[in-house]
Amino acid sequence: MKRIAVLVSGGGTNLQALIDAQVRGEIPGGQITAVISSKEGAYALERAAKAGIAGYVLPRKNFDSNQAMTKALVQMLRELQIDLVVLAGCMVIFTQELVDAYPNAVMNVHPALIPSFCGEGYYGLHVHEAALAYGVKLSGATVHFVTAECDGGPIIAQKSVAVKENDTPETLQRRIMEEAEWKLLPKAVALFCQDKLAVQGRVVVVKE
Repeated sequence: MKRIAVLVSGGGTNLQALIDAQVRGEIPGGQITAVISSKEGAYALERAAKAGIAGYVLPRKNFDSNQAMTKALVQMLRELQIDLVVLAGCMVIFTQELVDAYPNAVMNVHPALIPSFCGEGYYGLHVHEAALAYGVKLSGATVHFVTAECDGGPIIAQKSVAVKENDTPETLQRRIMEEAEWKLLPKAVALFCQDKLAVQGRVVVVKE
């Protein structure tokens, strides 16, 4: 059984999607054993508590750099014997130490079709504001492995979502969550936990 840590910073809607999938038996071979928040008082920690999952706080404000926080995180993950790290709305850009400790074992979900509207500065509503300003007809979500390049790791899964004429950043954000993020992320985690993902250069191959 692979032990999963979910890293959060806020409300934890993607965490909830993972918890719900786990309850339905849709993550065979894996179990969420830790939720780690970069902020004290994050609602995601309440979601973890309700689900009987251990919650931890590693406040970003306690560290003088992202690298210092990353080193502390890696130590915590190792102590917890974690096999897969899932970034689910975690607002910290971790440094190379995390990737080195968990090669092809750190996942992130991004609310756009990478390589569009991604990289530094593209997070939360900023992503959807940019998509609407550009006038795209399709947006969506991407689950990818994390590398040192922000939003630049090998893509595991993508799903497109139609952009409507009267969309606001908020309505588009909600639709992408409901139609793409909350479905893609549990499926990607399940594939990892069943050893069905193989990374070949930039390409992620799903084994039968």
